[in-house]
Amino acid sequence: MEFVMKNIVTFSRVLADTTRWRIVRLVMNNALCVCELADILDMPQSSVSSHVQIIRKAGLLESETCGKWTYFQIHRDYRKLIQSLAKFFITADDAIFEADLASSVQRLAKREDSCCPRPENLFVRKLTKT
Repeated sequence: MEFVMKNIVTFSRVLADTTRWRIVRLVMNNALCVCELADILDMPQSSVSSHVQIIRKAGLLESETCGKWTYFQIHRDYRKLIQSLAKFFITADDAIFEADLASSVQRLAKREDSCCPRPENLFVRKLTKT
């Protein structure tokens, strides 16, 4: 049975890792698959997948499977909270997120010609700083 986030300690542990925080911010407004996240973060897919599963098991992600790809996005119940945290904790990692954002725009521009199909049901917005 999937663990659903119920307290601030669990929530904080999920977001306490730099890579997971980067992933959370990237999937705030766009559904991305692990291979897209790996390209954006310049990390091995296995590492990204492990981080995504921690976030998913905490109940922060909704997902959509398209063929052999699964797209992840912040669950709608947590979007406002995550946006508030991102605005409140303006730190040096904003430069990292700006680079991630630029990489994600480039990666999504290649989506039509890549191995990853577009998700059909998860909401996709223009990537913006959150």
